[in-house]
Amino acid sequence: MKISAERADAFCQRPDTCVRIVLLYGPDEGLVRERAQTLVTSVAGDPGDPFRVSELSCSAVTKDPARLGEEISALSLTGGRRVVRIRDAGDSLSKGLADLVEDWRGDSLVVLQAGVCDAKSSLRRFCESHALAAAVPCYLDEGAALEAVIQSHITRSGFEVSRDAMACLLACLGGDRSVTRQELEKLILYVGAGSGAMIQADDVLACIGDASALAIDDFLFAVADGDIAGSQRLLDRLSGEGVVGVSLLRAAVRHFQRLHLVGGALAAGYDRERALGLLRPPVFWKLRARFLAQLARWSPNRTVRALDLLLEAEMSCKSTGMPEVEIIARVFLQLSQAARVRAA
Repeated sequence: MKISAERADAFCQRPDTCVRIVLLYGPDEGLVRERAQTLVTSVAGDPGDPFRVSELSCSAVTKDPARLGEEISALSLTGGRRVVRIRDAGDSLSKGLADLVEDWRGDSLVVLQAGVCDAKSSLRRFCESHALAAAVPCYLDEGAALEAVIQSHITRSGFEVSRDAMACLLACLGGDRSVTRQELEKLILYVGAGSGAMIQADDVLACIGDASALAIDDFLFAVADGDIAGSQRLLDRLSGEGVVGVSLLRAAVRHFQRLHLVGGALAAGYDRERALGLLRPPVFWKLRARFLAQLARWSPNRTVRALDLLLEAEMSCKSTGMPEVEIIARVFLQLSQAARVRAA
């Protein structure tokens, strides 16, 4: 059966008693691990109980398919339902599970942890279509879902969070559920566990802010502002830190794509707030005024030209043999000059 993303947490906390196999899959490895832990705890109690929880690797099961059947049919010496947990699950398990499920013995639950499984995955198709199996997607937290995770964690810890701090957290977190929780724990310790304080944006920047990422943002905004001297100074700094390369060009592409998205929405009749609301992650609050000012400099047509220049620069880095630093410095100078001409 298919489990929707909205039902995923509730299902893992109280899985259907008829289900014998649960596949957890998706790009968020931290969320896959977290939900697997929740499933194991809900069925076996202690995830570390060797009598009720067995862990196998996908390769071990593939080499010895009979072993999975033995684990499934085994009884717990201390009573209660057992769990067989398989990490790095893949399509190689599909046939063996399909054979086992036709003559399932015992009431053990098999928890499969996988990465991204597209619609063609035989393991995903099997778990979605069989009545005794379930497939649970684990997508990256973003937007309202990410905000709910952050708010729940902070509230449970006895804190409040300001609007600006939440905007900053939304911009910094969301790539991995376990990393999100670790960063929030670090933030709570920084502010002072148990203080009940209001978490402010400065707390987030001091504790979670990635200095190199912030420096890149500063540089890209300086370029799009038309600040030639400032952007050159920041480029020198990034070069000294070893950041300059194709990755910087791609970061610039993302920045101009965001300008293009909002500019296009405004041209289509969206109001400013609705247009800005299309961005994920949202514009960091301290950079909002500058981003809005850049929209006046960079029309959708001009952002398309900027994106073309950045693509040409990346192709030159890969094909001409010229030093990357020179190619990158030249294209960013062109963009800064273009912004100044627009502002005139």
